Amino acid sequence: METSLQHLLLKTQKLVSGKILDIKLSYQIFGPALHSAPVVMVNHALTGNSNVAGENGWWKSVIGENKVIDTTIFTVICFNIPGNGFDGTLVENVEDFTTKDIAAIFLNGLSLLNISKLHTLIGGSLGGAIGWELLAENPDLAENFIPIACDYRTTDWLHAQCLVQQFLLNHQDQPLQKARIHAMLCYRTPLSLNERFKNEIHPEKQILKSHDWLNFHGEKLKERFSLKAYHLMNHLLMSINTEEKKLKDISAHIHLIAVDSDLFFPAVEMRKSYAFLRGINSKTFYHEIKSVHGHDAFLMEYGQLNQILNTIFHEK
Repeated sequence: METSLQHLLLKTQKLVSGKILDIKLSYQIFGPALHSAPVVMVNHALTGNSNVAGENGWWKSVIGENKVIDTTIFTVICFNIPGNGFDGTLVENVEDFTTKDIAAIFLNGLSLLNISKLHTLIGGSLGGAIGWELLAENPDLAENFIPIACDYRTTDWLHAQCLVQQFLLNHQDQPLQKARIHAMLCYRTPLSLNERFKNEIHPEKQILKSHDWLNFHGEKLKERFSLKAYHLMNHLLMSINTEEKKLKDISAHIHLIAVDSDLFFPAVEMRKSYAFLRGINSKTFYHEIKSVHGHDAFLMEYGQLNQILNTIFHEK
């Protein structure tokens, strides 16, 4: 299984802004060699990366040998969003990029690798939103598309949360930690925190256990993620705006997976999208994860997620 970080150089990539840049694009491949098996493309979320499977894979509960996305059957590829820092590359001017640009970069990467057809395109949150842009530009790219806990446009609610994130990221004192603490309250729910922590005090630190948990996530992200990368990802979330008129041309079977308690990409918005899409594409389906945990449930409720994915991947 090829798992090492691979690199491509995209010369003179034109952005929506009109700027033309050389883009370093990195990726990883898991499972059979390219062109020897059907290809599943995974788009990572905000703080994710291309390392989706194996011992340290962030989605190893879903992808791997004999997992629901089985790397003995499928070749799995995941590109790093340029500027996420996983390959050491950061972006200087984050405002230059939109999700549409990232989709164009990924499409060029696929072209350089001679990948013209995907068995499945799948992504959660920001990754799924980039998937919508991919199919808007190349409607025949995938046989199946699985956007999880995301939508094809940024709502006013999401814009508002990203604006708060922007304020925190521009703060001089512990910007990344503060932004992450606020983000965790978007990714989870009141019920999730209240049931878990019950207003209990940490016996050693003498602070609320919920405060200790939030501080932990702030510090943990600081250790593995950069402020500049966070600025970019937050900006990308604010830029999701797939052209609706292009959605009718998508040939893939579309399987939306929502989380009923999601505060970030609310299920009610995904249901609205499903109703709209169903009217223009009869091959559109809706699935819902039931959880108290909110947006992050797609990284937590693996029993439900795997059951849904198993139906999509393996049942006739």
